[in-house]
Amino acid sequence: MKLWLLRHPQPDVPTGLCYGATDVPIVDAHLDELLSHLPTRLPRHATVYSSPLGRCQRLAQALQPHGFGPVVTDARLREMDFGHWEGRLWTELPREQIDAWRADIAHHVPPGGESLSEVARRSLAFVADLPAQHEAIVVTHAGVMQTLLKSLRGLPLSGFAGQKIDYGQVFVLQREGAGWALLEDAA
Repeated sequence: MKLWLLRHPQPDVPTGLCYGATDVPIVDAHLDELLSHLPTRLPRHATVYSSPLGRCQRLAQALQPHGFGPVVTDARLREMDFGHWEGRLWTELPREQIDAWRADIAHHVPPGGESLSEVARRSLAFVADLPAQHEAIVVTHAGVMQTLLKSLRGLPLSGFAGQKIDYGQVFVLQREGAGWALLEDAA
């Protein structure tokens, strides 16, 4: 079993905006750029799964004319809900709240939102429900990708912000026995 984790195109939002679970538009030119090379790097026989948020749906659906099957939408692939932080600039958020979140990034819950552990639980439940001999392209968000990249390989969620995931970046994970291995990290 292989998972092709694919981050959505660049959102069309102000720099520094906290937008996690908020549905935001994308930069159309970035979608076009991704479509110029992604279809040759993804397996057409794999099932395409997507977060319900528009920034993922646009990319997943745009793959269809390139020979990919219909999109299966799964709410467990949506980005982390930052609660009351959503739609605000990170620089405007109360410093003590950000510090508390960073001090326990796996378990701290932003006001009105969810923790990374909750994101990991729902994204791991998604993977557990996939057929065993299955290849899947998963169009999702950096938070979901980070939790899957760590959790599936048995790594702690701490140090979460250490690995940057670019818009449109692909990671390939393969099940090996009871665990998972990272095969490819392609920008």
